[in-house]
Amino acid sequence: MGKVTGFLEIKRKKWPTRPVEERIRDWKEAYLPFPQDELKKQAARCMDCGIPFCHQGCPLGNIIPDWNDLVYRDHWRDAIDRLHATNNFPEWTGRLCPAPCEGSCVLEINDDPVTIKAIELSIIERAFEEGWVSAQPPAVRTGKRVAVVGSGPAGLAAAQQANRAGHAVTVFERADRIGGLLRYGIPEFKMEKRFLDRRLQLMEKEGVGFVTNAHVGVNVPIAELRDGFDALVLAGGACHARDLPVPGRELAGIHFAMEYLTLQNRRCEGDSLPDEAFITAQGKRVVIIGGGDTGADCLGTVHRQGASSVHQFELLPRPPDRRAPDNPWPEWPNIFRVSPAHEEGGERVYAVSTQRFLGDERGHVRALQAVEVQMVREGGRVDFKPVPGTEFTLACDLVLLAMGFVGPERGGMLAELGVKLTERGNVWRDAQWMTSVPGVFTCGDMQRGQSLIVWAIAEGRSAARGVDRYLMGKSDLPAPLS
Repeated sequence: MGKVTGFLEIKRKKWPTRPVEERIRDWKEAYLPFPQDELKKQAARCMDCGIPFCHQGCPLGNIIPDWNDLVYRDHWRDAIDRLHATNNFPEWTGRLCPAPCEGSCVLEINDDPVTIKAIELSIIERAFEEGWVSAQPPAVRTGKRVAVVGSGPAGLAAAQQANRAGHAVTVFERADRIGGLLRYGIPEFKMEKRFLDRRLQLMEKEGVGFVTNAHVGVNVPIAELRDGFDALVLAGGACHARDLPVPGRELAGIHFAMEYLTLQNRRCEGDSLPDEAFITAQGKRVVIIGGGDTGADCLGTVHRQGASSVHQFELLPRPPDRRAPDNPWPEWPNIFRVSPAHEEGGERVYAVSTQRFLGDERGHVRALQAVEVQMVREGGRVDFKPVPGTEFTLACDLVLLAMGFVGPERGGMLAELGVKLTERGNVWRDAQWMTSVPGVFTCGDMQRGQSLIVWAIAEGRSAARGVDRYLMGKSDLPAPLS
């Protein structure tokens, strides 16, 4: 690497953020640009590893040590070429990916890892500023047509790769705008939608077609796609949310996280929504059930809407501040993390289970009853047992269920196609990413289950290669996953 002793001389710097009191008054991104002089020093911390384990942490196979070194040497143009070689959308992963690469960094064995995520985002933003990112339409068209169902990161990656192979690609999205959960699930303070639109405009220039308000299996017949296209890619995500079937669940004021986040994102897009159709936390006592990324997204949104109080429940016990003995490097570090949304306030409550919701005379939630739980392992399975005497009641006016997703929606398109499902209810696929129906492929959360944006992009790239081989007999497209 450029500075062999960099990791000994330079300590990791935290990604700068806007002041809390400023950012909770608007919807702009919380993070600030990393100063480039400081970023070069952070890139110098990348070690000359014999085996760069950051590669095994990244599903895309990003060539991380190379572009770290190029940033240190001030070779930014070469750095974006190296980054784009494996990642279609680094401006999204640089903002949204939890960076499993950093958890696998060799420096993580006994020190803080390299700031890989901040370096990645800085490379792509510098490239856009310099005009180095442009549309790449194919030189030759194959005459083959490919339909992609779903415009999240998996569908868009598959679409861009298949288009670059020369196929005519059309993306079908059931919502009124392209982007899937990138559009309506991710809050503006995590990724302003101008960064989504910027890339979509490039894809249109490359020749990718987009059709919105197209719910395949509902207002767009499956037969129409099967007859009009040579291959079909299912990338509809895992949209079936996990519910909480306890007494009082039917009360007003209890909503799924995606229902809540989508409405606020629509307002940020400029949509006019009547107050009676909008879910707001303004002046309310809010409980968020679920301690993951979606729960944090709700938390930041609740702050900006002006909630009077916020509690975030998590069934699991509080993670340790450092790796536990049974969580060795290079595994993903299961440690206590503080996101920008957590910095903004709210109380995090661990090892609790909600038992029932209580309502008022209007049928609206007014409180919940919960109990502390102990996580136990019996026969290889994890269970959560209530701790006697720890029951409590918490007043609330708004409850947001952010407990993840259990798989794709199985009716409609999947039922009509008759694709085989796995034991977990996801869409089955073979080694070429084809489902049990010839000519129909799948990728992303629809076949994997709820996962990360970096996995979605990697699977979209791999599925596009499978489509290309199916249509042409061979493929020159890269495939990060088998």
